[in-house]
Amino acid sequence: MTPTPELNVILATDCGSTTTKAILIEQRDGHYRLAARGEAPTTVEAPAEDVTCGVVNAMQEIEDLTGRRFVENEHLLVPRQPDGSGADAYVSTSSAGGGLQMMVAGVVLQMTAESAARAALGAGAIVMDTLATNDRRRVFERIERIRNLRPDMILLSGGTDGGTVRHVVSLAEIIAAADPKPRFGSDYRLPVVYAGNIEARTAIQATLGGKSALQIVDNIRPTLECENLKPARDAIHDLFLEHVMAHAPGYKKLMTWTSAPIMPTPGAVGDIMQLIARRESIQVVGVDIGGATTDVFSVFRTEAATPASAQVFNRTVSANLGMSYSISNVVAEATIPNIMRWIPFDVDERLLRNGIRNKMIRPTTIPQQRESLMIEQAICREALRLAFVQHKNMAVGLKGVQQQRTIGDAFSQATSGATLVNMLTLDMLVGSGGVLSHAPRRQQAALMMIDGFAPEGVTQLAVDSIFMMPHLGVLAQINERAAIEVFEADCLIHLGAVVAPVGTAPYGTPCLTLTLRGETHTFATGEMRVLPLYDGETAEVTLRPTRHFDLGAGKGKPLTKTVRGGVVGLIIDTRGRPLQLPEKPAVRIAALQQWNRALQVYPE
Repeated sequence: MTPTPELNVILATDCGSTTTKAILIEQRDGHYRLAARGEAPTTVEAPAEDVTCGVVNAMQEIEDLTGRRFVENEHLLVPRQPDGSGADAYVSTSSAGGGLQMMVAGVVLQMTAESAARAALGAGAIVMDTLATNDRRRVFERIERIRNLRPDMILLSGGTDGGTVRHVVSLAEIIAAADPKPRFGSDYRLPVVYAGNIEARTAIQATLGGKSALQIVDNIRPTLECENLKPARDAIHDLFLEHVMAHAPGYKKLMTWTSAPIMPTPGAVGDIMQLIARRESIQVVGVDIGGATTDVFSVFRTEAATPASAQVFNRTVSANLGMSYSISNVVAEATIPNIMRWIPFDVDERLLRNGIRNKMIRPTTIPQQRESLMIEQAICREALRLAFVQHKNMAVGLKGVQQQRTIGDAFSQATSGATLVNMLTLDMLVGSGGVLSHAPRRQQAALMMIDGFAPEGVTQLAVDSIFMMPHLGVLAQINERAAIEVFEADCLIHLGAVVAPVGTAPYGTPCLTLTLRGETHTFATGEMRVLPLYDGETAEVTLRPTRHFDLGAGKGKPLTKTVRGGVVGLIIDTRGRPLQLPEKPAVRIAALQQWNRALQVYPE
């Protein structure tokens, strides 16, 4: 996209469920940089019930910081005024009111329904439930489920083009019988996107046309061998603006202010990650861990798909894995023993459970003691691990057939049904969310990401400094250059690279020899160490694993790579993959304490 030179002053907001975050971007000396940031409580709910109030309040904080005027009579000054006040453009994302909440339906749970879920997740939605003819629920249970959830939108798919129409029409009849009412009032029809068998379109129109705002698009699975998600994703985005946001409190007014369509927050994060991966020709995994949910994003290529255009984007939402409102769900899924394995001191299980419950009922509190911080960060490791397991299970190829995806989802033949996530080829791991971005020390964020995701080979680590990725994703719609320059200069904080050999061996046995700047370092299995390689520095490292370990070139084969430094340094992790901690509590605690000292995670 060609940048627009006139856009020298840009305002952007992200209207979150609890907080509206605003940033001011300016072009100075030919480069775009972050100039100021403000935030205020989101006002989509009572008593204000007008999202623009929170936007104006956040902008007024920027006015206080800069001494310049951007708001007049509770209205943004866009475009810029003759006296220099105001901005050239304003863009926004939103997850207020819970974001875009969808249900998806497909004939077969592991095929068309799974493709529909990928389309909805890629468009920035939270998938509340997936209906299928083989999901083992009775008809009345499905109808009751739709009525109780009250989704913002439903995506219906099923059947290959020219195939049987009976099953997908049956699903449509269930939706029609449920006749769900939208969350934001009953004065408009619920949007339904049909992306199934073209032979069933007439029957679908007859069944749902009079009860919903039906939009028909190309089939998600026109054949068993092909998955075409883009038309459904585009329709979801358009209906999100036209129906859902237009009826949310204050959004109709907000849409008249913006210079580009409002985007769902996760969709914007996905867009900026895809943009960076495409420009840099790298493979990326990103995570946004919040209080209630954890989003995981990935951009990967298969072995045969070398062009950047063949990158495959996937996003998943773990709706019950979060660090405050959903913290008890994390513990329930992970189990207490898995939480305790990351805590570097003896802790009473009863006290641990009580602390977790207190966090759930007081979700805005932050740890006041070092031990409480360690416990919260131990839970974060398990939330990241569980969310990533779910992501790998969803980011898979088409089951049962040779595979091919189209426009923007293309990839070449791969193992049928296998995950597309290959950690040995991953170039960058990016963390976001309060527990990572605002960790007291960057070493803590680095170690939480390493323990939660278990990166393999050589991987760059980074965190989003102040959660700017949504703003930059929507900004890229009108000025790609500005989004990229601010992303690289102000958004990402590079933590450094992590070297993690794949394989297992008894702790203490030889694992790796590393040569950096003429110096050779040897590492035994079970170590963690940091070598000095700071932000802005790059260096070539030669890695020689022992015969039990692989760094991407094969077991025991040497590898030479150029790595970038960061605020933490070059991290060497020889604990092995899959990552296994010592079983005996005393030995495990001693090892955790040793690793923490080596990385200076919790200095005295």
